[in-house]
Amino acid sequence: MSLINAHLAEGIGSITFNYDFKRNALSEAMTGEIAAALALFTQEGARVAVIRGQPGAKVWSAGHSVDELPTGGHDPLGWKDSLRMVIREIEAFPGPVIAQVGGSVWGGACELVFACDLIVATPEATFAATPAKLGVPYNATGLLTFLNALPLHLAKELLFTGSPMGAARLERQGVINHLVSAAEIDAFVHELAKGMAHNAPLSISVIKEQLRILAGAHALSPQDFERIQGLRRVVYNSADYAEGIHAFKQKRKPIYRGQ
Repeated sequence: MSLINAHLAEGIGSITFNYDFKRNALSEAMTGEIAAALALFTQEGARVAVIRGQPGAKVWSAGHSVDELPTGGHDPLGWKDSLRMVIREIEAFPGPVIAQVGGSVWGGACELVFACDLIVATPEATFAATPAKLGVPYNATGLLTFLNALPLHLAKELLFTGSPMGAARLERQGVINHLVSAAEIDAFVHELAKGMAHNAPLSISVIKEQLRILAGAHALSPQDFERIQGLRRVVYNSADYAEGIHAFKQKRKPIYRGQ
């Protein structure tokens, strides 16, 4: 069974999650299907892509598939991690990518949403960035996605607390473009996408790539880069990291000792 439903019409490609059994967890298989759909949309000349959950779903996505994370001694979010790869595909897609969000968004799914070009959500949607709940060291590119989407103090609150943050608050901060009721969101997103699909695709593609380059143009010395990687190794080699993963799989509360 396919883990997504992909549809292309009127120059608009739509990806709908279809992995309710695992609360639309971003497994390697599911992210691979998302990436393949985006590649097909590009090949077929789609002007806009929409990533969405099933109507009425309580969980938009449970985030990174924790079952696929290493238990220790290896970088859990390396360059070839499946979530990292689909984020790059979203950034590389030549047209706007709209995240249409209803329900709760957890963990790495927050980054997937924030990597999209526009976000439209229902008022009931919530976002919880949970690496600190699991003891996971987030990578620098992922943190940059947060920093490019959110004010610094808001990003810190999301990442430090791991607690759900409502869509209304994020909309007030300019993180979410539009709040739309569940009854109206399908029609609203379609009209938004259709309007962009009628604009000059080459102009939009070049502007999107320019914005991506400029948003990532942060000076970083080789020494600072090595320090970031060294700090992350301390975490994923720690007893706390192994405890977080084991506790999640055993469905119990982790006991962290800072070791």
